[in-house]
Amino acid sequence: MEKNGITKDCKVLIIGGSAGSLEVLIELLPQLNFIPSFAIVLILHRKSSEDSTLEELISFKTKIPVKEVEDKTPLQSGFIYIAPSDYHLLFENNGMLSLDTSEKINYSRPSIDVSFESAAEVYGPALVGILLSGANADGTEGLLAIKKAGGAIIVQMPETAQMPFMPNNAMLNTNPHHVLDVEGILNFIMAINT
Repeated sequence: MEKNGITKDCKVLIIGGSAGSLEVLIELLPQLNFIPSFAIVLILHRKSSEDSTLEELISFKTKIPVKEVEDKTPLQSGFIYIAPSDYHLLFENNGMLSLDTSEKINYSRPSIDVSFESAAEVYGPALVGILLSGANADGTEGLLAIKKAGGAIIVQMPETAQMPFMPNNAMLNTNPHHVLDVEGILNFIMAINT
């Protein structure tokens, strides 16, 4: 895989997805053992409820510790954070994660665009954004914000996505740095900061 300076100083890897993205994560996460120099933040469309099944499933599938996100949760390297249902996840300049209940964007809360744009403002070139399978346009504007801020953007190869609309829309509108299948995404994550 091509090495580039874009991922040399990554502090946050943010992954967004909707329908079909959980299957990708279940394939990826068990193969990651530790992420000492950056945090992973997952923004997945989910039902509006107090359901913690997603957090439990992700915890079960990975050796990396999963931290529950509450308002004003400090973001630390070495952990996975999952946006809770019915909240937008925002990044603050002081290294905290905050939760927001403003209107849904792209019919979704959490919205991938909202979190990607917020992360881009705070982390700029120290951010990597990955967009996975999904059935609406959420994520495209957020990837553009990450790219404009100097971060790296990766899109799942649409033909490998269960729901190709989301990655296809992003691919057509953002000119991503990489378009990768699941194995390619895994290799990319494992090469971050190495």
